[in-house]
Amino acid sequence: MTGDDRPAAPPVRLPAEAGLARDALASPLLSRAAGLARWAGGSTEAVRAGAGGGPPAGLPAEAAAPFGPDGADDGEGPPRAARAWELAVGTGLLELRADGGDGGARTAVPGARYALLTGGSPAEVLEIWYEGLETVLAARQPDRGGDGLLDTALDTLYRMAARDSGGFAGEAGPMVPLPVLAASAVAPDGMEHPTDAVLESVSAAMVALDEGFRTLAPTGAVVHRPLDGALFGEDGAVSGGPAEEPGGPAGEEVARYGMVRLTPLGLYGVRRRLLAAGVPAPVVGDLAGHTAGDLLAALPGHGEEAARGEIEHWFARRAPLEAARELLAAARGDDRDAPRRRLACQQALSLAGAEAEPALREVLDDGQLGGLARVWLSERGLADVPAPSEEMIFWLTVDTLAAQLATADDAAGAGGSDELRDLVRGLVDGHSGFFDKAWRVDHPATGEVLEAMSRVHPDRQAAKDARRAAYRARSRG
Repeated sequence: MTGDDRPAAPPVRLPAEAGLARDALASPLLSRAAGLARWAGGSTEAVRAGAGGGPPAGLPAEAAAPFGPDGADDGEGPPRAARAWELAVGTGLLELRADGGDGGARTAVPGARYALLTGGSPAEVLEIWYEGLETVLAARQPDRGGDGLLDTALDTLYRMAARDSGGFAGEAGPMVPLPVLAASAVAPDGMEHPTDAVLESVSAAMVALDEGFRTLAPTGAVVHRPLDGALFGEDGAVSGGPAEEPGGPAGEEVARYGMVRLTPLGLYGVRRRLLAAGVPAPVVGDLAGHTAGDLLAALPGHGEEAARGEIEHWFARRAPLEAARELLAAARGDDRDAPRRRLACQQALSLAGAEAEPALREVLDDGQLGGLARVWLSERGLADVPAPSEEMIFWLTVDTLAAQLATADDAAGAGGSDELRDLVRGLVDGHSGFFDKAWRVDHPATGEVLEAMSRVHPDRQAAKDARRAAYRARSRG
């Protein structure tokens, strides 16, 4: 997908660049590439590149040593050295110079960018690391036929990290099973009973992703638990497991099919790739300098923790009283998005301190904000809070339900929400004659809200009363 057909990514929280740069320098692939450049600079003999600018045919022991654990030979030295050489040349840590002889031979020397790893800014270090990440990903495209499977999986991991970890892929972030990623990439949406062909596609995608993440793990972008080799059949396919069992195995068993998560460094890298593709990918704190209206419009798309972080950043730049006044002013309105803004305003003001009290008292008589203000003041146990009129209570109820409907993907999705269903049932069961009063509420969304209530209330008579009330509300208008 391109940026034009991918939805905006949820906001994420990133560590400071200094911390990310330290992670980049510690990543195995970059540290190996730096080791190669350091070795080339200290070698007493000219380091001649191999054919096509590749690594020398036989690296001496002092060059190969960094590629095994503690300098030991783990049998993967040459492949690791080749990948490190490719990254070092691709990012300018190593520079290939013609040696002036016949045959086009070239000599490898430390590149100008090598010094940036120790003397450059965090942003410069991250730029080198990111170019290395792109080099690794670009090298995999021919293997995947350009189908973008790994790109799709990285996009999914990014969105899951933002949603499930409060916008931050921390060290304790959840590991995602490879079968889940594979199914999300190749299985048709909404398929409850996959065909044999789909199961085979999921299995093949799972193996391809496992290979891809094995290659990516040395960049430090992901933590990857590989697929257990014992699961491969004689034909090379994965036997049994989540792709064949609708419920899938649990715990340690599912981990045998491979697990992966983004690191904070990986979150940074995928975000840069999304931005390069034209996909909006906000960072928590981006709205700190924006208006209250911008903040309230954006908060419904944030997870709970990300929203809290965004609000805290926004408040940090303003005097508490003025900030509260700005939020309340932005929450007013009769447009379709106004209920959602008021709900976001409540969310933001929940983090306001006692300094905001005068702003809330100033709107006690406001038809749209008076109920919100009473809730805020009462929750803090403050004195002299006037009791709301019945009209205000019903108006606030309709406004809150309208905000929840607007926040859902669509009215049908909201209608299936357990939270909304419980709320509706509690309102109707706790207020005798609720619908006889609700249809009279002077709110632009009254008819829509009552219609939604008719869809979600489990009692048939209550649902019928809600439909009748919705009709009366619309007829009155």
